[in-house]
Amino acid sequence: MGTSDITVIKQHLIDPEICIRCNTCEATCPVGAITHDSRNYVVDASKCNLCMDCVPPCPTGSIDNWRDMPKVRAYTLDEQLVWDELPASLPPEELNSEGGGAAPTLVAQASQILTSPEAQLSGSNNEQENASTNIQKTVPSVGSSTLPPWSAAHPFVNIYGPKATHKTITATVTGNVRVTELSKGGISSDYDTHHIVLDFGNMPFPVLEGQSVGVIAAGKDINGKAHYARQYSIASPRNGERPGYNNISLTVKRVLEDHDGRPVRGVASNYLCDSKVGDTVQIIGPFGASFLMANHPRSNLVMICTGTGSAPMRAMTEWRRRQRATEKFESGKLMLFFGARTKEELPYFGPLQSLPKDFIGINLAFSRTPNQEKKYVQDAMRERATDLAVLMQDPNTYFYVCGLRAMEEGVLKALSAIAAEAGLSWDNLGATLQSQGRLHLETY
Repeated sequence: MGTSDITVIKQHLIDPEICIRCNTCEATCPVGAITHDSRNYVVDASKCNLCMDCVPPCPTGSIDNWRDMPKVRAYTLDEQLVWDELPASLPPEELNSEGGGAAPTLVAQASQILTSPEAQLSGSNNEQENASTNIQKTVPSVGSSTLPPWSAAHPFVNIYGPKATHKTITATVTGNVRVTELSKGGISSDYDTHHIVLDFGNMPFPVLEGQSVGVIAAGKDINGKAHYARQYSIASPRNGERPGYNNISLTVKRVLEDHDGRPVRGVASNYLCDSKVGDTVQIIGPFGASFLMANHPRSNLVMICTGTGSAPMRAMTEWRRRQRATEKFESGKLMLFFGARTKEELPYFGPLQSLPKDFIGINLAFSRTPNQEKKYVQDAMRERATDLAVLMQDPNTYFYVCGLRAMEEGVLKALSAIAAEAGLSWDNLGATLQSQGRLHLETY
């Protein structure tokens, strides 16, 4: 038996009990070590290089699990895909008997990585369901910050969940309104997005703008198991969808096809969109400790989103609007870049029109409007290059990007081009934004 056969490795595993299948880990992994099926996200031990890129963005901490394993006994993908919970650690005698010649350098290096300050950071969309697809990640030179803005309020996370004191919290549906128009041109009659209001009654559920929750649909899956939780960004501010009430809102698009256009009925999205006032829903969370809004006076918010990625932007905008109306809060600039295929598919299109122009600058981009050129959020950003160049040099400016992963590269390229036109180095500026908690990317 060679040395490689008796090596003990630090195997990276994902806890299926607390994973909310948000796809962040798979999208973040630079070596393609993470994959999934209709139920579990798993890590290929033969590809994982312990780079730790996937750990900080995980909103639940499910990604931060490890087992010392003899290399020859590393858990396979097939084994991991059927887990409902993580296996126990192997006892020392099994490691010693099957991995007695473990290469100390490999184990020591892994331990050093796992205990580094970067590995201990915790980070902060909607449903991935079976509609998720393996999207090849283009690694930008600048990535999302794992730190919240310095003035962000303290978030509470994982209050309810499989491994928390309380497994779930029961919320009552108190509102369900469609927030996209019916298609008039036949382009997307199935594009159905709802604003769902959930009330928690007397049970505590503190949230902040930018956080998310997990929704557990009623019933069982095709294997007779309880559905796993699907993640949704909170669309309401910290003091409730209705001020002073213990409730939140979600922005939910009914999933009827996957990314390749194949028919699929999203479990949680249809469950929520079909819910009636008075129905109860099981919730876990809240999640997210980095995609949080800045709270200090004169802080500028640049919000870039598509579709249901508008949920956290709505929460931040509404909190600032309430502050403006009730407090002497000296707000900075708010800029919103919001994209959809058509006006009818844009959630909250009507309410957006009523926001004062001296409060927020709204820039809409539609890619499928009949008889018009395609326009994406990055195109709208370039049109406002002069304003963005000024804002990106202001240390009080914070950028938030939320929506489909396909937009991320275009947005970063637009920011890079805007910086270059202003005589700035995006590599340096972007790295500063990232290190100071001023650039947040939440794409799926």
